[in-house]
Amino acid sequence: MPNYDAIILGAGAAGLMCAAVAGQRARRVLLVDHADEPGKKIIISGGGRCNFTNVNTAADRYISANPHFAKSALGRYTAADFIALVESYGIAWHEKTLGQLFCDGSAKQIVAMLLDECAKGRVDWSLGRAVTGVAHDGDDFRVSIDGRDVTAPALVIATGGPSIPRMGATGFAYDLARQFGLKVVEPRPALVPLTLGGDETLFRSLSGVAADVVASCGKTAFREAALFTHRGLSGPSILQVSSYWRHGQPVGIDFLPDRDAGWLQDAKRTTPRATLRKTLAGALPDRLAEILAERLGMTGELSALTDKKLAEAERRLSHWNFTPNGSEGYAKAEVTAGGISTADLSSQTMEAKRTKNLYAIGEAVDVTGWLGGYNFQWAWASGWAAGQVL
Repeated sequence: MPNYDAIILGAGAAGLMCAAVAGQRARRVLLVDHADEPGKKIIISGGGRCNFTNVNTAADRYISANPHFAKSALGRYTAADFIALVESYGIAWHEKTLGQLFCDGSAKQIVAMLLDECAKGRVDWSLGRAVTGVAHDGDDFRVSIDGRDVTAPALVIATGGPSIPRMGATGFAYDLARQFGLKVVEPRPALVPLTLGGDETLFRSLSGVAADVVASCGKTAFREAALFTHRGLSGPSILQVSSYWRHGQPVGIDFLPDRDAGWLQDAKRTTPRATLRKTLAGALPDRLAEILAERLGMTGELSALTDKKLAEAERRLSHWNFTPNGSEGYAKAEVTAGGISTADLSSQTMEAKRTKNLYAIGEAVDVTGWLGGYNFQWAWASGWAAGQVL
C-alpha cells in the first residue's frame, strides 16, 4: 500500500500551495525539499517583502511556447483569490507601481501563512534530504530520499528552475521530466541584467546611474527605470526585456520618451548658446548626458548645429541600440524561462498527458511571467490547479 496519496517535490511557492490545497482535500501529502527549510526564494523576494502577486495578471503577461496555456489556471485562481487568503491572515500589504503588491512587513509572513495552510491539511515534510531516485512501476511512484523509499500514486514536480543557484536551485525538474518522456523547452536566464562589451564598455563607467526610459527588444517594450552597472545594463525595464532577448539581438532604449519630435530644434531657438550636453542634462543625469553628447559627436553650442543634425540626434536618442554580449546568467536571474513543455501538460490540471498522475507546476514549466509578482501568481495558480485534482 502506498505511503501517501501524493508526493510533491519542491517546497517553494508552487509546491507549498499545491500541498496545502491537496492536504485540505483530505489527501495524504508528503512535501519534499533538499533545502533545510521551505520557501527560501519567497523569503528573499521583493527585497524581503515579497511581491506576492500583481493585480494586472493576465495570460498575455507571460512568455511560453504556447501563449494560451496559462489562461485556464490563472482564470480559476486569480490575484483576488490570493489577496483574500493574505487578508484572511491579517497580513498588511500595499500596492506599488504597475499593480505590484507587497507585504508591509516581511516575506516571512507569506511563508508562515502557507505553512499554516499546509498544517491545516496535515501535510508531512521531508526537508534537508536529497532525492536520490524516482521510479514508476505503472501504478505508484517510488521516491528515494537519502536511501529511504516512499511511494504514492501521484507525483508533482515543483522544484523550479536553475535561477539563483546559491539558494540551492538546480535543473533537477528537467532531468525528471526527460526521464518520463516530457519535452523540455531550452531553459535560459530571465529577468536578468545584461552585459556590455566592445566599444559599449564606455557606458559601464556610468555604474549606478539610472534613468526612466522605454526599453525594447523586437516588438516588446517596457517603460520603467534602466540602471547602468559595472557590467552593463539592469533596472526594471532591462530585466523585463531580458526575458525576450536572445544572443545577438539589439536592445533599444528611448532615453527621452516624453519629448515630441522637433524638441531639439525648439531648444536651439530658445537657448541657442546651450550645448547638447546641457540640454540633455535637463532631462537626464549629467554623466549620462555627457556620454550621450560625446557619442553623438556634438559638443558645441546648439546654434552651431544644423536642424538636420539635431533631428538625427533626436532619432538616435529615441532609438539608441545596445548589443549586449550576454547576461549575468542564472546567478543573477530572478527566474528561468523555458522549462517543461506545455505541449505535454494539461492546462486544466497540470498533469502530464502521457504519464497518468505525474504533474508539473510553477517555474519548472515553460511559463514565465513579467517582473512584478506575475511569477508568484503563476505559482499559486498552477499549484492550486494541481492541488484540486490530486
